[in-house]
Amino acid sequence: MIRLGTRGSLLATTQAESVREVLIADGHDVELVIINTKGDQSMAPVGTIGVGVFTAELREAIADGRVDAAVHSHKDLPTEQDPRFTIAAIPRREDPRDVLVARDGLVLGELPAGSLVGTSAPRRAAQLRALGLGLEIHPLRGNLVTRLNRVSSGELDAIVVARAGMARIGRLDEVTETLEPVQLLPAPAQGALAVECRAEDTELTAALGTLDDADTRAAVTAERALLAELEAGCSAPVGAIAEVVESIDEEGRVFEELSLRSCVAALDGSDVIRASGVGTPQRARELGLAVAAELFELGAREVMSGAR
Repeated sequence: MIRLGTRGSLLATTQAESVREVLIADGHDVELVIINTKGDQSMAPVGTIGVGVFTAELREAIADGRVDAAVHSHKDLPTEQDPRFTIAAIPRREDPRDVLVARDGLVLGELPAGSLVGTSAPRRAAQLRALGLGLEIHPLRGNLVTRLNRVSSGELDAIVVARAGMARIGRLDEVTETLEPVQLLPAPAQGALAVECRAEDTELTAALGTLDDADTRAAVTAERALLAELEAGCSAPVGAIAEVVESIDEEGRVFEELSLRSCVAALDGSDVIRASGVGTPQRARELGLAVAAELFELGAREVMSGAR
């Protein structure tokens, strides 16, 4: 029996259930175990309560043997490696883009100046402000269903959330616009799951490894390497998206490249700097570090200090 830990929200349990179903299809007995986290108990903004609030208790449950593995939203994991654990699988990623859910079916460009737009992420808030639409950004916490209710109740004109979450809980029909990366770059690892277990548990690591998607792992590795490097040098909101794409060389041969686009935004929206690069999927981490270095050269530190 594999005991699979998860947070108790609808989104989290739906994500964990998708992993459970694949493992059952592979012949394993799997039980979901609900773990309460500090992030679920607090209504404060994520930036206030800190990185790891949704994952620390899940990790401790793995460490003390209450569960054998856990399913995380990958973007919630701290970028610093914890040697006690290994990410045994990163399943195929959902669409990583952000979406708008707005009153009256409006798209972003149709929202009047002064509209109340809810988001929990400084990254989203900074990029929305940079668009110069005159929107009023409102802090947003609570699970995804609670956030959606704040639009349907009329409390907010719109919210911006991850498309992946809307897809997983079956509410894509409420999306009024999917935001392209040129408008809003998503969070590093957005839309991806991380299935984590004890590093020493090689048998379980191998069993979970059947869920791993190589292209998703390469993309997430590049995005998270960039984020880790930027976190060490500045605290500006970071957006990034990587994808494995097919290219053709001069002799007409098809080969795979890893493309990475990124940005660092001033919190007040006064400036956004962007950088991109391409590399091989096998050198995903190096690509992330190279694009991070370019962002620093373009003034990532100055963008944040200027916003202060």
